[in-house]
Amino acid sequence: MSSILTNYGAMVALQTLNSVNDDMLDTQTSISTGKEVATAKDDAAKWSISKAMESDIVGFEGVEENIAMAEATVSVASAGAEMIVDKMVEIKELLISASAENVDHGKIQDQITNKAAQIDEIINTASFNGVNLLQDDVNGAGDSSIDVLISMDRSGPGGTPTATTLTVNSAGIEDASGYETSFANLVTDADTARTSLNNFEATMTTMIDATTALGATAARLEDQSDFVGTLVDAMTQGISAMVDTNMEEASARLNALETQQELAVQSLGIANDAPSSLMQLFR
Repeated sequence: MSSILTNYGAMVALQTLNSVNDDMLDTQTSISTGKEVATAKDDAAKWSISKAMESDIVGFEGVEENIAMAEATVSVASAGAEMIVDKMVEIKELLISASAENVDHGKIQDQITNKAAQIDEIINTASFNGVNLLQDDVNGAGDSSIDVLISMDRSGPGGTPTATTLTVNSAGIEDASGYETSFANLVTDADTARTSLNNFEATMTTMIDATTALGATAARLEDQSDFVGTLVDAMTQGISAMVDTNMEEASARLNALETQQELAVQSLGIANDAPSSLMQLFR
């Protein structure tokens, strides 16, 4: 039935055109912003997940900076400890030389004292940003260790991130009175040199063990830094897959919508002309 009061065809055509225009607006917005899900209105679930992941990324970027600071601190201490081991080896060589009877024990002791003073200087200066892992008091506040934030662990999609820390202990190689004082009388004659040599091995072992521990800690921090960096990249890619616009798909969709818009306009025009054809019935 045809009616001059209600144009059902025009109503349907107009609804179709409005729907196409809305889709075009959404598509154009996603292309211009680069975001398919820019607000919670677009997709509440994806938006919520993406924001939680973005928050985690910010946290992990802070973790990376914290690990980098700790790496530098441990690296300085490790380099100092390795230099100390080298000096200890040189002192051991002097003690072996002093075990002979026909040498100048006084001059050898002077060399040992100088090298011991160098060890004390290395221990006192192996500091980074106020933290010295070669000293018993690592930060001037009486602490014997530092805690390094190495991860932020979230349990479940709505869970609260939990901080995970790594405790880095002092190397424990500082001498309370200073090595220059402790090594002041290692050599007075061949007999004392031999006795000192036997006792010196324990000190050498302590130095080597401490240096090894610092190296192991440095390696762990480096591995954790690499892991956190890879994790941040993976999370960034995951967010992109959820909320970013697929430009190829959006371009194809826009072309199709432009065609639908043209057809909808033509359909609306035809529907609007339909009532005028009723005039022919009364001629």
